[in-house]
Amino acid sequence: MPNSTARSALGASPPAQTVAPGDPPAVRLLGPIEVVGPAGPATLSGTRQRALLGLLALHAPMLVPRTRLIDALWGEDLPRTAVKTLHSHIARIRQALDECGLPGILVTRDPGYLLAIAPEDVDAHRFEAAVRDAQRDLADGPADRAAATLRANLALWRGDAFADAEPLGWAAAEVDRLHEQRLTAFADLWEAELELGRHVAAVGELERLLVAYPMRERLVGLLMLALYRCGRHADALEAYRRLRAHLAEELGTDPGPDLARLHVRLLRRDPTLEPVGSPAARAIQERQAPPGQTPAMSTPMPVPAQLPAKAGHFVGRAWPLGELDGALDAGDRPGVVVVCGPGGIGKTALAVQWAHANAGRFPDGQIFVDLRGDGPAAMTASEAIGHVLTSLGVPASRIPADPAGQAGLYRSLLHRQRVLIVADNAGSAGQVLPLVPASAGALLLVTARSRLDALATHHSVAVVSLDALHHHEAVTLLRRLLGDARVDGEASHAGDLVELCGRLPLALRIAAAKLVARPLRPIGDLTRELGGDNLLDGLSVEGDSRSVRAVFASAYRVLSRPAARVFRLIGLHPGPTFTGYLAATAAALTPPEAGQALDELAAAHLVAEVAAGRYRFHDLIGVYAAECARRDEAPEDRVETVRRLLGWYLGVAGAANRLIDPGRDRVAPPDPPDPLPFEADAQHALAFLDGERDNLLPIVRYAAQDGPAQHAPAQHAPAQHGHPAVAWQLTYVLTGFYDSRGHWTQRVEMCRWAVRAATGRGGDEGLMRSGLGVAYIMTRRFDEALDELHQALELMRRYGDQRGEAHAYNNIAVAYAGMRRFDEAIEAYHEALTRHGAQQRPLGVALALNNIGDAYVRMGRPELSLEYLDRALAASREIRNARLEAASLSSLGQAHLSSGDIDAALARFGEALAVREQTGDRRYAADTLNHLGRCHLARGDRTAALDQLRKALRLSQEIADQHLEALSLRDIGRVYLRGEDFTAARGYLKLALALRIRTPDPYETATIHRDLSDLEERAGNPGEARGHRDQAIGLYRKANASAEADALAAAQAPVTP
Repeated sequence: MPNSTARSALGASPPAQTVAPGDPPAVRLLGPIEVVGPAGPATLSGTRQRALLGLLALHAPMLVPRTRLIDALWGEDLPRTAVKTLHSHIARIRQALDECGLPGILVTRDPGYLLAIAPEDVDAHRFEAAVRDAQRDLADGPADRAAATLRANLALWRGDAFADAEPLGWAAAEVDRLHEQRLTAFADLWEAELELGRHVAAVGELERLLVAYPMRERLVGLLMLALYRCGRHADALEAYRRLRAHLAEELGTDPGPDLARLHVRLLRRDPTLEPVGSPAARAIQERQAPPGQTPAMSTPMPVPAQLPAKAGHFVGRAWPLGELDGALDAGDRPGVVVVCGPGGIGKTALAVQWAHANAGRFPDGQIFVDLRGDGPAAMTASEAIGHVLTSLGVPASRIPADPAGQAGLYRSLLHRQRVLIVADNAGSAGQVLPLVPASAGALLLVTARSRLDALATHHSVAVVSLDALHHHEAVTLLRRLLGDARVDGEASHAGDLVELCGRLPLALRIAAAKLVARPLRPIGDLTRELGGDNLLDGLSVEGDSRSVRAVFASAYRVLSRPAARVFRLIGLHPGPTFTGYLAATAAALTPPEAGQALDELAAAHLVAEVAAGRYRFHDLIGVYAAECARRDEAPEDRVETVRRLLGWYLGVAGAANRLIDPGRDRVAPPDPPDPLPFEADAQHALAFLDGERDNLLPIVRYAAQDGPAQHAPAQHAPAQHGHPAVAWQLTYVLTGFYDSRGHWTQRVEMCRWAVRAATGRGGDEGLMRSGLGVAYIMTRRFDEALDELHQALELMRRYGDQRGEAHAYNNIAVAYAGMRRFDEAIEAYHEALTRHGAQQRPLGVALALNNIGDAYVRMGRPELSLEYLDRALAASREIRNARLEAASLSSLGQAHLSSGDIDAALARFGEALAVREQTGDRRYAADTLNHLGRCHLARGDRTAALDQLRKALRLSQEIADQHLEALSLRDIGRVYLRGEDFTAARGYLKLALALRIRTPDPYETATIHRDLSDLEERAGNPGEARGHRDQAIGLYRKANASAEADALAAAQAPVTP
């Protein structure tokens, strides 16, 4: 790491102290590490905590593995407790972020952690992006804009980066890289200032920098030029002499060739060194110009400058541009960088953009060769190296005929030369292998659809993989192509168009070209056209052969037969991701055979691996895959493939259900596939379904549609594809998964499709309506729940389904309890209990007993609950149902807490949490953590309360359960209110209140208003206190909680004599 004395020569600016309410967080790494949220700055203690947060911010929003973080914090001096200590640091950082108003931004995700913030919220990212912009401006000519950008962003530095932290190992190198970029930015700034004629000011600044960095040749060169332009010719030559002497003494070497050439030009008083247009430059030119000719500025020796024009309206790509910069700046710089990605993703545009911005770093030439790797006229390796040799000035007659001779001549010409070779559109590693330079100063930049992994067996290769643009980047591209006014006038349709184009640059440019050709055509009109059955037909422009379909077809036609078949048959899968097991099922292959095919597809960037063994299509490639299935597969084969896919899902989900929720046995799904895609225990089954969650709703929806696909994407289906039994049976066997994991908004929609699929099927319809009613309960939509549940009860009675009738009564009671209609709830629970007992169903009996006890607790009658809850616990243990056992333990904990027996409550909640963690029941684990937090608060232990409640908050956010999240936020607010930290308390209570807009619950909303009223009263704001109190009273009455409303009203009534 450069020494701090040297860094201090670069100057510093003072820190800012706050961000406005509603603004994103401000994370500052360019100086002492600071994080500022809506509630003020985060309080971080210790150098390792600051280093840890800084490293997560430096990589935000990307995940950083735990092993990398441990190496960065301890280096080789690794303690035995490193993992435990890392977890402790993470917990303390989370607490600090929570307290400054930034809850939930530090996310745990295997195998590490990430900071869920935008890169632009971090000053280091803004600085690096601004420097890249300035370098592009400097290369293109507008030096004044480059200088202004550099000055503004160099002011972000408040001292040394990570000034109050001590990262080690690779992390220290990251910090060194930031300082190196800062120094480069200063050099770029004074290069721009010299172009603008500000050489007098440059001298002092450059001399100050060289005191700290005396051997920086670029700075010396800029100083020599500035001195020369100030008329200080001798001082300019002396600066060179000093550097040469210093290098000889310290390193035993001479200045590099660039500086040596500048020295020679100074000795010769080269007129091109004068500021353009200066009198001295004009006088020298006039003396040197031949008689009768107009003087012209002399030019350097011609070098190859073959880069094509940059893509118009290039946007985004900050991360891959940064990766390219990093590859160039790395100490062990690779000789080859491969930019890979699917066709139309913008590989060439990125490579050319970066090459133009960095052309100055390759003064001996920039060569561009189109290898035509995706077409029938692909260049051979010999043709490619011949093109490059010709570009380097070798006459065709002198190019050796044999490959070895060509490669030897190529290496000789590039020796000690700084040349950039852009090899575009490579089809194989063999095409570019002879072009790999041996010289450390040259770089081969390759674009290809595959990673060209074979290159890495011979050479050091850096790979930069491109994906689709981010949504906001794609909208920005559309703005630049169509104009702000047109996009702003149809912002919603513009967003839809971006997604229909899959955020693929080629597709967006084609769509924009169609709109530019018809200035009066609404964007929405094109969106509706593309939203039909002919999306790929619509993404082509007459007269341009490079349509989206043609780009994809060029990759498809070179696939092996097994890979091509997997590609098109997986196109019939309605979901966004798939595993090798599903691919094997679709194509009737073994899993190893399917794995080989997927490896080939991934290498060609026709699929992307998004997690271990899980893949996805880019949106438009998925459309093309389905198109290939319709074209290349017989209708009966497509129908059979869909049948296999749906059967696989039902069999796998049924097997998972038997592990997760064994008492849910009213559906007998087909035998599971062999092998199963998970180990045969509940935890692994839940983890597998977590990975499948984004597929489950599309599968149910697709199966439920029993005729022409009016709602499913048209590319997925033969004309008739309904499998309604699969839809409702799959929904049923997934009940335990959603009950454990949450995501109830998705579950509501799934149950609606299941009701549609089961309508008219008697008791099956009743079963699905009961499931929909439960989903409505979990989203606090109690009126809709009761409507569905009463219909379910009527169907069960009509078809003599006594077990279903008992469950319908239980669920009706749950809805009544949620509405605080406890008398009706207890009556319905007893109806369920009677029916389950008559049928000798111990699971149903235990469930009803637990729910009756829970209702008494919530009524404020815990003394009546204990008998029911003890019986429920005994029954659940007798039948060995762990999930129901945990529910009974938790209900007993609530009873003890309501009775004031906190020790007993803590014991029961602790037992419940252990069981829920063992079974992977994350939703109810979050609920139990909330209860534990309330117990600790009741004991006055605010630290322990916050620890449990923050765990509950994180878990509820991960499972997208906004009801539980609102409860956690409210209780955290109460903890801060107990400690009279009114600012933090108000922040958390307001966040809870905002969530209640999306998950309406009059009773819970009233409770938040009551807490806010208490807070404002204690904070000296009686008017605001009164407003919240009035709202609480009204909501309590709406929630059938008249006792709470009367008590609150009495508390504010004036006392009469």
